Amino acid sequence: MLNIQLEDFLRRALAEDIGTGDITTINCVPRDAQSKGHFIAKEPGVICGLPVVVRVFALLDSAVCVTPLVAEGDRVEIGTAIAEVSGPAQAVLQGERVALNLLQRLSGIATRTAEAVAEVRGTGTKICDTRKTTPGLRALEKYAVKTGGGSNHRFGLFDGVLIKDNHIVAAGGITAAVEAVWGNVPHTVKIEVETTTLAEVEEALQAGADIIMLDNMDTALMAEAVRLIGGRAITEASGNMGDRSLRDVAKTGVNFISIGALTHTVRPTDISLRFSE
Repeated sequence: MLNIQLEDFLRRALAEDIGTGDITTINCVPRDAQSKGHFIAKEPGVICGLPVVVRVFALLDSAVCVTPLVAEGDRVEIGTAIAEVSGPAQAVLQGERVALNLLQRLSGIATRTAEAVAEVRGTGTKICDTRKTTPGLRALEKYAVKTGGGSNHRFGLFDGVLIKDNHIVAAGGITAAVEAVWGNVPHTVKIEVETTTLAEVEEALQAGADIIMLDNMDTALMAEAVRLIGGRAITEASGNMGDRSLRDVAKTGVNFISIGALTHTVRPTDISLRFSE
């Protein structure tokens, strides 16, 4: 999970917070002071981001020891000790906010995803994310979706074809867009087309789309579209899914429900770091 790009991101996050120095900590906490504390859940949730927390403190001081007390992806209740941190007090205090910000956000995404997955359980429909992520945090946020039991949509513009409404207009129609793509990408790349009407669904099918997105359709229209497709393409429901009954959408028979709200409007899980006396 922590590749070179993510490590660079963590270094930048720490530099942004610490700047030229933590003037509070270095002036009131002795350099040789040692501390021990625990990350505590202040509400129920699915925990995600423990490896990130470990690395944040390691970048500050290798003498800081972080011991996870729960597993990544575990659901915890209020008051659960998530991890223990011990070592030089200055380093722990300087890394506290960056570690908490990431742990809280990733846990919030994992928790929201787990709720969505639970809502459609037993239907055969899978929950997936979108590209509506925080710039610079996409890899971590998509990792959190997986931790919560969801699936990842394409990572970026480079690893999957998704022909949306503006592409269709610019290319001169669904058929023209799909045919142009087929002539320029490897056969191993799947082509997805966004549709809003049954006529567009039919055109996407005839053009040879592998995946058909049913965008902002009501459940009755969506169910009709699924019947029309009849298994000839993978189906994906999309469009303000975070505000809809996911189970009702899943009952239409769609293969996937993509939810931008998993990452772009998620509420961080409330977690705190408490030092022992």
